[in-house]
Amino acid sequence: MTSTSHGTGQVGEQHAEIRVKVNGVPRRFDVPVRRTLCDALRTDLELTGTHVGCEHGVCGACTVLLDGEPVRSCLMLAVSADEHEVTTVEGLTEPDGTLSPTQQAFVDCHGLQCGFCTPGFLTTISAFVAENPDPTPEEAREAIGGNLCRCTGYQNIVASVLRAAELTRERAAGDAPAADRGPRPDAPAAATQGGAQ
Repeated sequence: MTSTSHGTGQVGEQHAEIRVKVNGVPRRFDVPVRRTLCDALRTDLELTGTHVGCEHGVCGACTVLLDGEPVRSCLMLAVSADEHEVTTVEGLTEPDGTLSPTQQAFVDCHGLQCGFCTPGFLTTISAFVAENPDPTPEEAREAIGGNLCRCTGYQNIVASVLRAAELTRERAAGDAPAADRGPRPDAPAAATQGGAQ
């Protein structure tokens, strides 16, 4: 990370050049040192799937994966991600366009409505299922406890967690049904690209 100052005269906003692997792609860019990771993803990298909700780390809409762990990108400065790997909702889809198990589960179980909170749920659940591939319904509820949804009663989201775990186990065993291997033409955009922007 290198630091520079932009502006006129003595007063200027301090910037830093950071190197971050975002969705598997090495990126190098200049950001104001006070810019949040969420704003850097949305503004500097134009990855608008990460949503800004409460800006206090409460709602979970801005959740991304930092080195595989869920973090609230509205609470983290972009410069803190220097030399780390960030995965946004856009990075969950396989390179060939196949939906991730979590994305497919949201489609299968109707786990979204308006889609605003969906990116945060998808990243949170993806990390959870990677650690716990056979959760109980209670564990699924606890895993999503830090994410808020104003539209649903959470039942379909809990069902999506359990379905994501099931699909993950099936894919790991190599016997995923063909219908679960690719994007469906009728898949809601929110499950594949981050929903409402």
